[in-house]
Amino acid sequence: MKELFDIYNKIKQDILNRITEFKSVWNEADEKRLFQELAFCLLTPQSKAENAWKTIIKLTENRKLFEGDSAAIAEDMNLVRFKNNKASYLVEARDMFFNNSNGIRETLSELTSVSEKRNWLNKNIKGYGLKESSHFLRNIGFVEDIAILDRHILKNLNKFNVINEIPKSIPEKKYFQIENQIKEFSNKIRIPLAHLDFIFWYNETKTIFK
Repeated sequence: MKELFDIYNKIKQDILNRITEFKSVWNEADEKRLFQELAFCLLTPQSKAENAWKTIIKLTENRKLFEGDSAAIAEDMNLVRFKNNKASYLVEARDMFFNNSNGIRETLSELTSVSEKRNWLNKNIKGYGLKESSHFLRNIGFVEDIAILDRHILKNLNKFNVINEIPKSIPEKKYFQIENQIKEFSNKIRIPLAHLDFIFWYNETKTIFK
């Protein structure tokens, strides 16, 4: 446990700065900026987050993110796995929000709690599960009360005896169960849930990213 607190003391200010940046996205960003984050989280499954974000930047700069069809987008997605499927998901999500009277901000604003927002994303964005929905919400400033259960987080939850083993798959019921366990752990050690995610990520990668 000393290792965990040593990391926290080392990066706490960086965590607070990053959370402030995330909150500013929701408070200040336009629809295209929000969609960048939504699309980024579509690309992350089984791919490195850094490569997913590099891909989003490239697609933004060459205008394919908002104007390209799925084939054109897939051409520039060699840094991520399952590029054809993900390109198709991206276009479907783009059509949902930009060919519709309700954009991302309006759609999510109509939902009261973070849990409701996550449930809507999980059910309506093809290519999203609970992990991706949680990740997107965190990246636009909804950092409280939800956990991003990626492989780095699960590895550390096992290391610090929050879970007994790393599950091979996480259906919804299991996701909520582990999320409740990490909340209990957070309360016990008095480190906010949103901060634990960064600590565990840093423990694996020595970086603080998205």
